[in-house]
Amino acid sequence: MSSPYFMNSNSVITRNKVQKTDCTHATSLRFGLTKRRRKIDPVSSVAVKVEEEEAGISVQGPFSAPISNGDCPEHLFQDAPPPKSETDIAPLSSHSRRRRQLKVEYDKDESVKPVKTELWEPPDWKKQLGFIREMRSGRDAPVDNMGAEKCYDTEAPTHVRRYQVLVSLMLSSQTKDQVTAAAMQKLRAHGCTVENILATDDETLGKLIYPVGFWRTKVKYLKLTSAMLQKDFGGDIPDSVEGLVRLPGVGPKMAHLAMDIAWDKVSGIGVDTHVHRISNRLGWLRKPTKNPEETRKALEEWLPRELWSEINWLLVGFGQQICQPVNPLCSMCLNQHSCPSAFKNSPTKRPKAEFPGSPSPTSSFKTKTEHKQESTVTDESTKTEPLFTPVSPNTQKRKAKRKLKH
Repeated sequence: MSSPYFMNSNSVITRNKVQKTDCTHATSLRFGLTKRRRKIDPVSSVAVKVEEEEAGISVQGPFSAPISNGDCPEHLFQDAPPPKSETDIAPLSSHSRRRRQLKVEYDKDESVKPVKTELWEPPDWKKQLGFIREMRSGRDAPVDNMGAEKCYDTEAPTHVRRYQVLVSLMLSSQTKDQVTAAAMQKLRAHGCTVENILATDDETLGKLIYPVGFWRTKVKYLKLTSAMLQKDFGGDIPDSVEGLVRLPGVGPKMAHLAMDIAWDKVSGIGVDTHVHRISNRLGWLRKPTKNPEETRKALEEWLPRELWSEINWLLVGFGQQICQPVNPLCSMCLNQHSCPSAFKNSPTKRPKAEFPGSPSPTSSFKTKTEHKQESTVTDESTKTEPLFTPVSPNTQKRKAKRKLKH
């Protein structure tokens, strides 16, 4: 045996006796490792002790006890690898004993499906919408004949038609469709183009659009908008909601309606006072809204997109004829049994007429019946009226005294 670990013979304590052996494998290996460890990288006594224990465990692994000289067969050591040199043994450090970080991964359970959150929608809205379509089947409301779709010149160039649609929408704010249609008719006769509006002075333009609501403010908006269209868009109107809202006097409702009518693109729901009022009355909103812009956002959350273009003219005409802001005709509405606001918005007193001496069209039947009832009451009172009036005793005494004097 040429290995240095088996050259020296040392005493080894066995189960039976102490004997000399040249095959002190465990002791020599432990001594050699400890000696080289001290030469290469001295460490603390605790580390040396740990290394000695590890070496002892590795050596005595396959043997239950050290083997004596006579019991060591040579074939057990013929296949053993040669001992490593000092340069091959790497120094043991505290970093080598650290545990490696394990990455924990979980298998996805395909049986568990993600929970789907259902969108909110009002109850019976499809049934109510069907009834509104039935009530609007005649298309005889003012919006059907005098709305923004009917106010532009069909024979004008394309960009001029789009400009006239935008002008009619700007004039329709806080104004009835009849007044807007009359103002647009005068503007078209004057020449409703960007160039003509800019060439017209404010006083003449005010007379043309009078008596639309806030006509003085709208004259300024028309001039500013026309100048911006001529400068930035070549006389045409923008083809996006963002561009339209930048124009003076143009709000979200006008922008969405202009996109639908002028550009034939559905970008959102055009919500005016009628759509805002009726949506709250029918309970089509998760919670009541305070202005048309809040109503638009709430409707777009659940209403299918294919209905966004139709819902405006449906509810506007429905609000002009039946679901009026004052004294709604709930008895004539087909949704009176499903509407949560049915027979609750009618005022207790009859509204005043718009012009003195002219009754409102909705209450003409009531006024006729009231006049008949009053006439019958006066006739009965005249029939039952007594022939003489009672006289107080004081007046009787005065009359008696006058007779005595004469």
